[in-house]
Amino acid sequence: MAEEQEELLDEVEIDEPAPSKKSPIKMIVILLVVLGLLGGGGYYAYMKYFQPGQTPEASGATETVEEELPNLGVMFSLDPFVVNLAGSQGKRFLKVTVSLELSAPEVHAEIKENIQKIMDSILVLLSSKNFEDVYSVQGKFKLKDEITARVNRFLVLGHIKEAYFTEFIIQ
Repeated sequence: MAEEQEELLDEVEIDEPAPSKKSPIKMIVILLVVLGLLGGGGYYAYMKYFQPGQTPEASGATETVEEELPNLGVMFSLDPFVVNLAGSQGKRFLKVTVSLELSAPEVHAEIKENIQKIMDSILVLLSSKNFEDVYSVQGKFKLKDEITARVNRFLVLGHIKEAYFTEFIIQ
């Protein structure tokens, strides 16, 4: 009988469970999902709690904190001016590009409304200058002050803080 049992055991193969192996693709997919969830949670926390100008909910404050922005000024660039200098009989010209620093953003609209008057006033001023008036550094500073004063005549809502030359060519 023992021989019969051995023969039966030889005939019948016992299926032993193979050791389980997790596929690397499955592990990578799970890892990507977990990283995506962590990244999304981090982004949500950053947007909710760490954005400037917002108060955290933990403090219980319901007002938003207004930060004072530094006084950077608003710039308005004018088209370049090309004029003949006075007293040169058309032999010398001046090319100037001016940027204006505005006292407030509202002044921008006011300048656009009066741009023809402003450009004409600056054009007349520049063409009245001779070579000696604009060649020296002191002459350039005086010209900047004169441009600022002329533009401010047309403004009501604000004023021009300063005029800046972004291009200055004398030929």
